[in-house]
Amino acid sequence: MRPFLLLATRSDDVVADDEYLAFCRHSGLEESELHRFRLEAEPLPELDLSQYSGVLLGGSPFNSAAPEAQKSPLQQRIEFDLAQLLVEIAVQDFPFFGACYGVGTLGRFAGGHIDETYSEAVGATTVTLSEAAATDLICAGIPATFEAFVGHKEALTTLPPRAVLLATGESCPFQMFRLENNLYATQFHPELDADGLSVRIDIYRDHGYFHPSEADAIKAASRVADVTGADLVLKNFVAHYARV
Repeated sequence: MRPFLLLATRSDDVVADDEYLAFCRHSGLEESELHRFRLEAEPLPELDLSQYSGVLLGGSPFNSAAPEAQKSPLQQRIEFDLAQLLVEIAVQDFPFFGACYGVGTLGRFAGGHIDETYSEAVGATTVTLSEAAATDLICAGIPATFEAFVGHKEALTTLPPRAVLLATGESCPFQMFRLENNLYATQFHPELDADGLSVRIDIYRDHGYFHPSEADAIKAASRVADVTGADLVLKNFVAHYARV
C-alpha cells in the first residue's frame, strides 16, 4: 500500500510524537504506512503526491485567523508551504484530511471566513451529521449524533463556496465539511482519545485554552466520554483512499 503522509506543526516533541501515534492508532495504520513530516522543523520539500494514498494534517498551536503582523515568521512560512501544497491538492482533487487546524487551513484557502466566534472549550462536544453525510462514504456507519473531543480558539463562521457541510454542533456550526470530492476537514479531533487529550492538556496547560486549575476536572470528564464514533471518520478515510 502507498503510505499516507501526516503533516505536523507541533514543536513539542512529546505532543508531536503522541499525535503521530494517535493518528496511527485511530486510523488503523501501521507506522510504516504513515509517514510524517514536521513542518515546524524544516520547509516542506516538493512532494510527489502520486507516491501517497492521501495527506493528513494534524492540529496545531497556531491560530489561522491571527493578523499577519502577529504571526511569527515560522507560522507564516508553514502557512505558505501549506497553501502551496493545497493548490496542487485542490487541482488534483487529491485525498486530504485535516483535523482542527485543518479547518482553518483548508477553510481559509478555499474562501471561508474564520474568527473566534465559535471557539470551544477543551473536552467532549456533541456532533450531528447533516443530511449530506448520508451519501458520503467517509461518514458511513457513523452514528447520526456522536461525541468528539475539541478545544480551539477559532473556527469557521462562513463555509467556503461549494463546500458541503457534513456535520454540525450546538456551539460550533461547522464541525466537518468536504470540498470537491476528496478534500475533508473536521473541527473536532478524530484521532483523540482520553489519554491523548490528557497529554495535550499537560503540554498546553498555560496556552489559554482553559484555566490551569481546570486541568484535572477536564481530564476526569474526558474519561467518561464515548468518542468511538469520531474515530470512524478517520478509519473510513484511510480505508476508502488506501491504494497500492
